[in-house]
Amino acid sequence: MTARREGRAARRDGWTAADRAAVTRARRQTGLIVGVIVAGLVAMVGGLAYAVLVQGQDTQIRRELHWNAQRADPGGPPGCTWLIVLSGGVQDTGAIPPPPGFPLRDQLDTVAASGGTLLTETARNGTVYTVLTERRGTATVQAVFDTRYQRADRELLLKAIGLAEAIGLLVALLVGLFAGDRAVAPLADALSRQRRFVADASHELRTPIARVHTRAQLLARRASLPPEHRTDLDRLIGNTRLLGEIVDDLLRSAQLGNDLPATAHVDLTALARDAVALDTDRADARGVLLRAVVAAEPVIVCGVPSALHRVAGELISNALAHTPPGGTITVAAGTGPDGSAVLEVTDTGAGLGPAGAAHIFDRFHHGRAAGFGLGLALVREVVEKHGGDIHAGSRPGGGAVFTVRLPYVSGAAVAGQPVETSRSS
Repeated sequence: MTARREGRAARRDGWTAADRAAVTRARRQTGLIVGVIVAGLVAMVGGLAYAVLVQGQDTQIRRELHWNAQRADPGGPPGCTWLIVLSGGVQDTGAIPPPPGFPLRDQLDTVAASGGTLLTETARNGTVYTVLTERRGTATVQAVFDTRYQRADRELLLKAIGLAEAIGLLVALLVGLFAGDRAVAPLADALSRQRRFVADASHELRTPIARVHTRAQLLARRASLPPEHRTDLDRLIGNTRLLGEIVDDLLRSAQLGNDLPATAHVDLTALARDAVALDTDRADARGVLLRAVVAAEPVIVCGVPSALHRVAGELISNALAHTPPGGTITVAAGTGPDGSAVLEVTDTGAGLGPAGAAHIFDRFHHGRAAGFGLGLALVREVVEKHGGDIHAGSRPGGGAVFTVRLPYVSGAAVAGQPVETSRSS
């Protein structure tokens, strides 16, 4: 048992918070479904038993009342039964007087005048009576039956059904949770194996792909080829580079399943300036103005510096891919109205439509992401693992804006930096 638990714990080490939440939710839902089904079965069986009991009691009461009305002696009727006889306008209650409120003279007179049978229930004296009025020869007989003991049996059965329902529901939930754990275990194992396979395959593919890309670049530099062949070679270099980027994205996605390494205080204002400095040359080559606009005071968050730098770099790369020459990309860092730390990347490109903004962070969505659509999905995973959220939308006048919100720590841990860094093409 210990070895099994250790094995499960080892397999779960590669899960993200979303993975754990999904598996936990599946277990709870399975347990709840099993519990509801078992509780429903118990309730159905209990309800059926109660209905059978009531039906049987009512049938027996009617049978006894009819027999007593036709054959019993009014002077000594069976227990819990009283007989009142109306003959020739004279009412005879027998040796045992009926309970207060009986006989029901209106029913006696009705049956005496027109014949037939009347069967009613009357609540009096703290109990319920079943009353049968019918003709016996030339006389009219009213039989009154006290149903308190039958109703006590019904209440006892209802209590027993309720207790059984509560116990059954508790046991069903426990069994359901156990069954859910066993049912979801293969899914959890498959999820862990999938992540390990992606991580292992991506790691093993990185080196040979990098070698192919390097050899293709060397071949392009050394070879003397006609223009049409040179174009094919350039395409080969571009495809190998793209393949390497895809493998890197897959590896990062798999590695996000691991717990975050030791976190540190990260200044978003310094991070924004560094990210702009790293991509300024690339922006200059595209004829795009890339600038940083940051708060006067440090904006400190708790996180992994390399991961947060990757978030900023990916958002800038995405903006560069969709901003035409002469456009502007602004990387801003500060605090929001809700007190959160905010990193915002704004461009003057084509912008986002409503449908694109809704799915832009989905894996393999090609609406605005480069390559195979993993970059922005990875950005969202990194942000969510830091306890934040990311939103994409269109800005007034055209262009897109990506807003990252992270839990704000304080601005006292890092000395102040210049407010703005701006570099033009």
